[in-house]
Amino acid sequence: MNASLISSELDAGEGSDPLPLLNRHLIGALKALAEHGEADHACRLAAAAWSCLRRKRPDEAEKLNRLLHALTRPLTLQQKETVMTEARQLDVRDLPPAQRHTLIFDRCARLGSGESLILVNDHDPKPLYYQFEAEQPGRFGWEYLEKGPAAWKVLITRKEAA
Repeated sequence: MNASLISSELDAGEGSDPLPLLNRHLIGALKALAEHGEADHACRLAAAAWSCLRRKRPDEAEKLNRLLHALTRPLTLQQKETVMTEARQLDVRDLPPAQRHTLIFDRCARLGSGESLILVNDHDPKPLYYQFEAEQPGRFGWEYLEKGPAAWKVLITRKEAA
């Protein structure tokens, strides 16, 4: 799709909100980027856009959240050996998906420096990783403890202040 076609679509909707159209085109571009071997880059851009929209336009942010989940399904990380600590566990498997990220962000915001929680989810929470990195780069550690299929467990640790 070229710029003049996007401009025409925006002009045709004069007076209406252009954000949904722009978001749709961004999502299409991010999918194409991922299909060409740049899934990590696409995820970082999607998470940055999600971060910009999540408070004032949660409807559009949710579309980016769904994209992050779709893009991260095929990605895998080499599991690290982790020493278990006295981390609290947060099991979100029984919560509606729309409520999970809000709760997780709230709980992680309450962690003190060096404190951890173990997130238990029913799918790979990799989209959440990208969202943390978009909003608070380098402030949280992320280590897989278990990688499905019934449960995914991730140790999330607030890093010491530099």
